Amino acid sequence: MKVIEVLGDAIERNCVHAPDDVFLSCEGVERSFADYARRVRCFGSAMHRSGIHKQERIALLSFNGIECIETYGLADLCGYILVLVNARLASPEMRWILEDSSPSAIVFEHGFSGVVEAIRQDLPSIKTFVCIGGPVPDWAIGYEAFIGSGDPSGPPFRALPDNYNMIMYTSGTTGRPKGVLLGHKQQAVMGLTQGIEYGSAPGTAALVVMPLFHNTARSLYLAQLIQRGKVVIHRRFDPQNALRTLQEERIGIVTVVPTMLLAMMDVVDFARYDLSSIRTIMSAGASMPIALLRRAIDAFGPVFLNGYGQTEGGGTLLRCRELNLDGTDEQRKRIGSVGQAMLHTRIRILDDDGHDVPDGTLGEICISSDQVMEGYWNNHPATLSAIRDGWLHTGDIGYREEEGYLYLVDRKKDMIVTGGENVYSVEVENALSQHPAVHEAAIIGLPDPKWGEAVTAILSLRPGESTDDMAIRAFSRAMIADYKCPKRVIFLDELPHNASGKIDKAALRTLFADG
Repeated sequence: MKVIEVLGDAIERNCVHAPDDVFLSCEGVERSFADYARRVRCFGSAMHRSGIHKQERIALLSFNGIECIETYGLADLCGYILVLVNARLASPEMRWILEDSSPSAIVFEHGFSGVVEAIRQDLPSIKTFVCIGGPVPDWAIGYEAFIGSGDPSGPPFRALPDNYNMIMYTSGTTGRPKGVLLGHKQQAVMGLTQGIEYGSAPGTAALVVMPLFHNTARSLYLAQLIQRGKVVIHRRFDPQNALRTLQEERIGIVTVVPTMLLAMMDVVDFARYDLSSIRTIMSAGASMPIALLRRAIDAFGPVFLNGYGQTEGGGTLLRCRELNLDGTDEQRKRIGSVGQAMLHTRIRILDDDGHDVPDGTLGEICISSDQVMEGYWNNHPATLSAIRDGWLHTGDIGYREEEGYLYLVDRKKDMIVTGGENVYSVEVENALSQHPAVHEAAIIGLPDPKWGEAVTAILSLRPGESTDDMAIRAFSRAMIADYKCPKRVIFLDELPHNASGKIDKAALRTLFADG
């Protein structure tokens, strides 16, 4: 089989080999492989006619829908660069991403019309505004009308192997997100690798309940595109609707976070659903507690994958056959690992001097992979810091044992994984520090049975000032996305500091570890 070098090759190949097979399905609307290819070509042609040139950036701001994947096609087939904007962000965060990426066009869901209108005067780079659904503002054009204005033969150019494909923004440790710049090579390798691991194949249906502005859902789409599978899309996650779709569509593959699994298993009539078609459930975003894993295997069968990775590229997988809850001591221990390096990926554990450490010794996890990003968009210093001598320095601390099993121990970057979303403490601390009553703020993640980790704010107040947890939460919601806001707020007279004068988060985690 010829290796896919440009994602558009897979789109056109599927159109020829299986034109009438259903590729996309969402809320009763379906697109065959031929429909998808034709609409993407028309979409690209309309962008070209509106003055958008190849390798210019197009932003997408929307919750899940077929329109999201058709917009993917602008990059995958036509050669534009897609900027994914997290639809759960607060308006100031969206503004910063759009200012940083300077797109020439934006495709947005009509529910974000107010957000886009409030900032569009400050975004002179944007020439074209395309609105999904209605009502359509008078300064935009409707999505279907825009596609209808294009030529089915597409724009006078196509994506090439050396073209950039996508920019995905990740939360930054300095409080500003960083744009991960990915080319066709990285995306094609990810899709091929994930397709092999997931068991994607022609006719196999995958359910997308994770947001399509995240890498997890994007990788599932890529796997199905390359392997010619079907993608069933849910606009938003609803546990009973997910179970119904798993049964009725005979879903083979689904990616979820542990909170979603828990919600499905808690549905009152869970036992009545036929889930026998499922061959792979990828548990993303946070490690699964052993008790939850045991319950999940009892409910769904031994179909789980877990792993570790970054949007920046590459990672590990702990495969279904390795989840042996009743095996030897060594087998049970490995359940606590994040698995072995994936295809096309190598892992090193380095000390602070950049030297490899022996197995079992803690160090920084570094990755070499065909999936590693081109760099950070518009942020050369961060790129130089992250990629050194061809290796991606993750900033995460772990150790490796014999046979290559990787154990994640800590996060240098102080990242909290809550409900499948990544939250960096500095970003939340920067927001809370702007509250007039707050003297110092520390954000830590504490274990939580529902969220995996609960974002917890530990604050000291300025002399003579007072506030309460509800006021702090309300203040944070105006500054940052809701999922980043603290679920718990703790007040101390004074925060502990280490010898260098920095807030001692290790002491805080120890102090509050038992609730």
